[in-house]
Amino acid sequence: MNFKYLYILLIVVLGLSACKKDEPEEETSPANTVVYDASPYTIQHPNHFPPPLLPADNPLTVQGVKLGKMLFHETLLSADNSQACASCHLQANAFSDPLQFSIGVQGLPGGRHSMSVFNMAWNNNGFFWDGRAPELRDQAILPILDELEMDETLENVIEKLGAEENYRHQFIRAFGSEEITAEKIALALEQFMFSIVSVDSKYDRFLQGTEELTESEERGRLLFFAEYNPFFPEDSGADCAHCHSGINFENDQYMNNGLDSEAEITDEGRKNVTGLDEDRARFKVTSLRNIAESAPYMHDGRFNTLEEVIAHYNEGIQASNSVDPAILATSETGLMLTDQDIQDLIAFLHTLSDEIFLSNPAYQAD
Repeated sequence: MNFKYLYILLIVVLGLSACKKDEPEEETSPANTVVYDASPYTIQHPNHFPPPLLPADNPLTVQGVKLGKMLFHETLLSADNSQACASCHLQANAFSDPLQFSIGVQGLPGGRHSMSVFNMAWNNNGFFWDGRAPELRDQAILPILDELEMDETLENVIEKLGAEENYRHQFIRAFGSEEITAEKIALALEQFMFSIVSVDSKYDRFLQGTEELTESEERGRLLFFAEYNPFFPEDSGADCAHCHSGINFENDQYMNNGLDSEAEITDEGRKNVTGLDEDRARFKVTSLRNIAESAPYMHDGRFNTLEEVIAHYNEGIQASNSVDPAILATSETGLMLTDQDIQDLIAFLHTLSDEIFLSNPAYQAD
């Protein structure tokens, strides 16, 4: 071989090698690396809604909400791995239960009707019918422990979730560590439930000027907001806004709406929490949004239709020591609503249904 060409070839190879060494090495990460992600999650709402009331110590993040959704639909939270939060809070029923009383893992019924879960971000006065959970994170944990519901221990839940790689990874994304704790479970569930919002009903579009109400719906709207007036029956309204006020159609209070007489009261309601006689048979005033989709009604699910609910206020108020004075004032005459009034009022209540919310895939299991 010609040594001259061999020498030139050697120089070229050495030069290329030197260039390669000078190039910075590209930093690579394993494809399955899991990292903490604090990207904020923003609750979207129209301008006629006030800013949501969110806790400063649990800011909503995309990954935190995702973890909460996973947990909300997770059957491992129950003793026999058969039930999740979503089992008794069905989206099509405004995250309530069409059964009067939900059936727990032991086949036993609960003591009260399953409450709807939406617009919790505009709630500032406790959770559950009696308000025994001061924060949403407290409410999130109690059904897991309740023997009439999921009947599980937090220790078992943590062990079961910890055995699943997808959960260990998601806790890293949401909280920066794969360590699973009861507090993190509660905070993640709180984040997801805060993200469940209903803000796009026909009534909302009416307020925004993008849709008109029918004649019957408009008449029902006027009846809804008009006060009871026993002296001028022709001008008397249904007085619904006395309790179901504001953009969320509730007042964050606990009230006795005259379901039972003093002797017939079997559920002490708010009194179980405060110990006050004045709170006997008082229950949380719930939102009327999506009310047409969330039957049965009242804390004990005693009414199956909106007609039955209106009939109660129109003619069936029961007096007791803690009944709200404004409601008690109607006990002698009822609301004096005609059949047409009732039809129109129900027509308006249907405008509070939010079809997008009721089928939004953002709230469904992945």
